[in-house]
Amino acid sequence: MEIDYRVCLSEKDALFLMNYLAYKQPKIIIMAIIEPIRKDIASKRNSKKHSASLRFWHWANAIVISGSLITVLINSTITKSRPTATLIKEELQKAGASVTTDQAHSAAHALGDKVWDIHVYFGYALAALLVFRLLLEFFQLADQKFIPKIKTAYVQFKRTKSNREAARHELTVKTIYSLFYTLLIIMVVTGLFLAFEDALVAYKSIRFSVKEVHGFCMYLVLAFIIVHVAGVFLAERKKESAGIVSDMINGGNNQI
Repeated sequence: MEIDYRVCLSEKDALFLMNYLAYKQPKIIIMAIIEPIRKDIASKRNSKKHSASLRFWHWANAIVISGSLITVLINSTITKSRPTATLIKEELQKAGASVTTDQAHSAAHALGDKVWDIHVYFGYALAALLVFRLLLEFFQLADQKFIPKIKTAYVQFKRTKSNREAARHELTVKTIYSLFYTLLIIMVVTGLFLAFEDALVAYKSIRFSVKEVHGFCMYLVLAFIIVHVAGVFLAERKKESAGIVSDMINGGNNQI
């Protein structure tokens, strides 16, 4: 354990005392005038509730997932193949162009493919952020790591007799986050499979199933986002839990 020491005397008094001790008793240890400040990984002192790296991951992840969901929304509404093809054909015919139904469908399909290309890029970004988050778990301070937090929440729930409702709430929140991380892993794996399906010809038979799982996970992520935002909104209204959004922006402070 690394320990820094802060002298609690003024600089002038400390210098005088050190000179005196060096002259009289050079081997004395003056622990009574020194305040140790722990810098080891288990300390909550002088550390943020949320590290800068975790805050970056959180907001970047929110942007990437939102962008990915928006591309799905666009392709299922605005650029949906059949109505888009009809619109393209009608508008071009009004402009005096001769367009067949097949040509209009090809144009609509190409437009949808462009949106899906953007969706794939968001998927690559999500995969990179997932790897970043997994690596981050190894380098975070001990009190900022997720796995120890969920273990602590479980132990507190089992041992706590009083205020059990708060312990149950903490364990529930951590469990939901665990499911969310699991969901992200499944989404990334299935998404990468679909993105590189041409190179995975041997597994072509399971493509439909993988696509179904990927699509179903999207709805679960959407559900998580709704629950998460609603939970934060409700928590911000309570005096004892207010400041969650602020903490995720500036880091917050750990209670000693």
